Amino acid sequence: MKIDMTRGQPVVDAADLGPLLGVAPADVPTLMRAGEITSRFETGEGEDAGRMRLTFFYNGKRVRLTCTTQGEVLSTIKTPAPPRM
Repeated sequence: MKIDMTRGQPVVDAADLGPLLGVAPADVPTLMRAGEITSRFETGEGEDAGRMRLTFFYNGKRVRLTCTTQGEVLSTIKTPAPPRM
């Protein structure tokens, strides 16, 4: 898996993200537009400079991708998501 950067924003292929969240890749865009899949994008500072972290939330799941700024995925972590408040 590789993350593409488009105009300074990360783009993850639905074929890669869907299986991580347990959904069909074809359903990812619809679920994102509906706000059912949400995401967070963070850039590293200090000793984490040159890295970025993408976190996706869906249906009680959290998938966190730690990547280089060139889009190489360094780690993938899947955990239960904390409840929304």
